Amino acid sequence: MRTSLNIPQEVLDSFDEAWKAEGLESRSRAAREAIQEYTERHTQLEEIEGEVTAAVAFDYEHTLVIGDLHTLQHEFEDIIGSTHHQHHGEWCLETVFCNGTALRVRELVYQLRDFDAVGRVNVMFLQQTEHANCSN
Repeated sequence: MRTSLNIPQEVLDSFDEAWKAEGLESRSRAAREAIQEYTERHTQLEEIEGEVTAAVAFDYEHTLVIGDLHTLQHEFEDIIGSTHHQHHGEWCLETVFCNGTALRVRELVYQLRDFDAVGRVNVMFLQQTEHANCSN
């Protein structure tokens, strides 16, 4: 199946450099692998259940989203125990440490990923109870 995507040129340039450096035969092959990896991470995140402890790290363009991020963090104060923030020019790196249900952590991750000014969101589950069945 053929498809079309809108990707910023600098992201596409970096992607092309990466797959070529790995010796893959085409951009299509690299894109298929990237989509598969994304799908696997999503599936793992969806399968985790029960009470969890997690670190959610994300980067963002400070001036475009800081107010909305503060509001979101207050909406999730029931699971966010602490945060760590690092400035780097207009971009920031933040990690929020969470204790609560896997469902609430997922909700936080998905809402963070919905902001255009947030670049990446990664979650690591540090500890799980016997009810949790997968790590990410």
